Formats: sequence, structure tokens, C-alpha cells
Amino acid sequence: MTLTNKIFIAMAAGIAFGSIANVLPESAYDAWLEQVVFLGLFDVVGSIFVASLKLLVVPMVFVSLTCGTASLGSHGNMGAMAAKTVGLYLMTTAIAITIALSMALIIEPGSGDQFNSQLTTDASYQAKNAPPLKDVLINIIPSNPIKAMAEGNMLQVIVFALLFGIAISRSGEFGAKIAKSFESLNEVIMEMVMILMRLAPYGIFCLLAKIFYATGFELIQQLFAYFMTVVMALLFHGAVIYTGILKLFTGLSPIKFLKHMRPIMMFGFSTASSNATMPVTLETVEEKMGVKNSVASFTVPLGATINMDGTAIMQGVATVFIAQAYQIDIGLVGYLTVILTATLASIGTAGVPGVGLVTLALVLQQVGLPVEGIALIIGVDRLLDMLRTALNVTGDSVVSCVVAKSENAIDINTFNR
Repeated sequence: MTLTNKIFIAMAAGIAFGSIANVLPESAYDAWLEQVVFLGLFDVVGSIFVASLKLLVVPMVFVSLTCGTASLGSHGNMGAMAAKTVGLYLMTTAIAITIALSMALIIEPGSGDQFNSQLTTDASYQAKNAPPLKDVLINIIPSNPIKAMAEGNMLQVIVFALLFGIAISRSGEFGAKIAKSFESLNEVIMEMVMILMRLAPYGIFCLLAKIFYATGFELIQQLFAYFMTVVMALLFHGAVIYTGILKLFTGLSPIKFLKHMRPIMMFGFSTASSNATMPVTLETVEEKMGVKNSVASFTVPLGATINMDGTAIMQGVATVFIAQAYQIDIGLVGYLTVILTATLASIGTAGVPGVGLVTLALVLQQVGLPVEGIALIIGVDRLLDMLRTALNVTGDSVVSCVVAKSENAIDINTFNR
């Protein structure tokens, strides 16, 4: 059995096991089942699995990006490639939130009186403050690269790796020796990724069983219109926009691309973290899609940091939902402001924990909607976070293929294999 099939079976089993346990009638075993199995064993195994993936992120990004930059630095291609990558990520984010707003305005998930009774003074949410633009620009440059790596500040790690790789490419014979050492180290790190991938089905089963046991489907029933609007927008963006961009700019087969994407999307769904999925994304983009390391090592880490199409979709639907629930009309100018704010904030708040809700709070403030409205949707946000992470990692891979094709840095035979 292939690893992809094992992961799929583990996902299905985890969702089924957790959901069934959630709806079973109360019994004398409930406390034992919850404390020992779901909050004990499953929580420990799932948390260890995610931590194991995250431990590889910083060394993998630094080493892989240094290797890629060292090979490109002497040719002066980094500037053009960076501009194309950032431009594509911002473009897809703007398209994503436009789709979300359009669908939400048509479906009207927050219309009617069913939510008015919930809009009381008890509905409150305290949002973290987004950093000012000036601080964002200053903090991109690391004052201490070791501290940036220790704290997992990916934008700073990326900048340092770029500078280090360029310096290697311009250091002649000494740089060549360092580059060769980094290439060997990169192979060792990728082998570590493969070791963890073999353990993935067990970790994924435990993660999903615990999540669905704790969450259940009651909240989804209460917010069914909102939940399904977000899901439909995510599916449309992934199945139509991403595949259309891939076909238009590369001529590659969307069907083959989606087949390659299955393990990445399952990892993204299970971990709800683009950073935790990054080792799998990078390995798949290089080994199965044929994208050269010089491109993939730049586009994938940057995408995991700033590409938030799934989050943008949630923000678009949530904005319309909250406006309708509170019966506030923000008008056309307000919705255009949402598109602009959410697109730019995808980079500005990249390093903030809980970035999706932070950006949503920023968007709501810009158009005069009550931030407390986030309390209405926060109950189902964990499940939607899993779905939108699967979309985000798909977008990282699409942009990697498009940029690689434009740079003649993709092996078509490998992609079609």
C-alpha cells in the first residue's frame, strides 16, 4: 500500500472514530475515554507528530534556501524570481477574497433572525493587535539570525538564508566548498523528512480523532450556511482558479498536479499548519513535480509564510456574515476595502500567532464592523482552519510550478511520471 493511501485511511479512520465517540450516549467510561484515550494517548502522539514536523522547518528552510540561492546568486535571477513569486501570491489572495465576498453576498449566510438572539453583550472577542507597517518592514531584517531561528521567525530566516546564499555564490573557491557541504546537509535533512512521513498515518489518525471528538458537529449545524459558504469558496478556488492558473501559465496537466498534491493536502488538513506541512510540500514539489531546488527552496517557504488564500476566503465570508448578522450595510466601498486590506495584511501579519483571526479583526475594524462578531464563528474556525490550510499548501505548490516554468527550472518528465 502506498503512503498516500495509508494517510487517507488514517484520516478517514480518525474522523470516524472521533465523531462516533462524540455522539455516543454518556456512560461510566466517558471520563476514562476522554482523559486517557483522547486527551491522553491521542493528544500526546498527535502533538509529538506535529512537533517532529516543526523541528525540521527552520533547518530545512535555511539549508535548502541557502543551496538554492547559492546556485542562482551568481546569475542575478533572484530579483526577478522574487518579484514573480510575491506578485502571484498577492494576486491569488485578492482573487480568493473576491470569490468569497461574491459567494457570501449571493448565499447570505448571516441573513434572517436566527443570529440576532445571539448578538448580546456576552458575545465578545479580544483580538491581538496587528503590528504597524513600519515595524513589519523593520522586523523583516534579522538583528540576530540565531534568535530568529530559535523563535521560528520565518521571514527573518528567509532573508538571512538569501543573504548567506548570495555571499556563498560570490566567494569563489571557498564558497564552492561551503555550497557542497550544504548540499550534503540538505540530502540528510530530506531523509529525515522521509523517516517522519513513514510515521505520518499514526500521527494523523491521533490528531483527527482527538479534534473530531472534542468538536463534534453541533456547531456546524448551528452555523451550517456560514460553514458551507466557506467550504464552497475553498473548493472553487482550488479546483477552478488554481488549476486554471497552472494550465494557463505552464500548460501542465491539472489532473496530474492534483494527484501529486494528495499527500500534501492531507498533511495540511491534519496539521492545520502550513509550516508543519512545509517539509512534505518541499519534498513533493521537488521529487514528484520536478521543480528544481533553486526555485522550490524559495517559493515554498515564502508561500508558507505569506500565502493565505484560504484565510482570505474565511475573512471574506466572515465579513459578510457578521455584517448581515448585525444588519449593517458596509456598501461597495466597504467590500473593496476588505479586498485591499486582507490582501496587504497577508504579508503584514505573517509572523503573528493566530494570524487568520488577527487579520479578520483588522479587516472588521477598517470597515466599521464590531470585532465582537468573531465570537459567533470562532467555534467552527478550527475545522475550517484545517480546510483552508489544505488550500494554502496547494497554492504554494501551484506558484512553485508556475515560477519554475518561467525560469526553465522544472523537469516536465518528472511531473508527468
